[in-house]
Amino acid sequence: MAGTRMPIAKAINEALRGAMEDDAKVLVMGEDVGKLGGVFRVTDGLQKDFGEDRVIDTPLAESGIVGTAIGLALSGYRPVVEIQFDGFVFPAYDQIVTQLAKMHARALGKVRVPVVIRIPYAGGIGAVEHHSESPETLFAHVAGLKCVSPSNAADAYWMMRQSIECDDPVIFFEPKRRYWDKAEVDTESTPGPLHGARIARQGSDLTLAAYGPMVKTCLEAANAAEEEGSSVEVVDMRSMSPIDFDTLQRSVERTGRLVVVHEAPVFLGTGSEVAARITERCFYHLEAPVLRVGGFHAPYPPARLEDEYLPGLDRVLDAVDRALAY
Repeated sequence: MAGTRMPIAKAINEALRGAMEDDAKVLVMGEDVGKLGGVFRVTDGLQKDFGEDRVIDTPLAESGIVGTAIGLALSGYRPVVEIQFDGFVFPAYDQIVTQLAKMHARALGKVRVPVVIRIPYAGGIGAVEHHSESPETLFAHVAGLKCVSPSNAADAYWMMRQSIECDDPVIFFEPKRRYWDKAEVDTESTPGPLHGARIARQGSDLTLAAYGPMVKTCLEAANAAEEEGSSVEVVDMRSMSPIDFDTLQRSVERTGRLVVVHEAPVFLGTGSEVAARITERCFYHLEAPVLRVGGFHAPYPPARLEDEYLPGLDRVLDAVDRALAY
């Protein structure tokens, strides 16, 4: 599989397959993950190859799914749970926040709960209500949970493998509108750290920081800005908890400007924490205030209005222009 070009959905499938082949304690469970292969076909073929005892079609009960996964993890298994859509996770929020996130601390370090919760998230697919949420900040705020989101197939593969190997709970946010974006995946390479950010594009005038689905938009914005004579660096954060502030700091110290972009609402979003920390760390390097671009502080709209809600190329470029104007 070294150097194979594949979409994000296939990369996650290959990561799950590899983890299950390497460790018989890895299980996949969720609604329609088996016979159907998942709504987005991310688990396609796994039940056929590994059987119904390891790829488990569960009842439609998110709280029960996560609660069962916690019990399995305490018994030595490494369950990977699929929440079918982002807006369906909230019946399980109690289990995740009051149990999964706190088990290790509650037991004074004597137990580990290696559960991965996969959540297809964010918008852009023309879906109905409760199918286009961006709830990452609700989980990133909770101590005891790690939150990550890949933006490309190579990261999707390796970050899933690393998440399954992690002894702590990981919330794995999958950008659903990017599922079919393809990239080269080298399954034999040595990956960087799970929570390390990466420089997706080098530049000297301004830093754009994003994760998940908005990285592609920021790369498009950087290319457009270059045509206007501006050099924009793009940092793929990859992790929302913990955040690799060191990489962000080094980038901003070079460029002097930062715009943070995410689909979730700007109000109390990930960008707020990044803006505060980078202002503290880089105050004497900043040539402009840190700006944020994101969704509006409103319920996600009907599909025909989502293009007005989602931060697109124009809104990102507007923030770039405002930052460069200082």
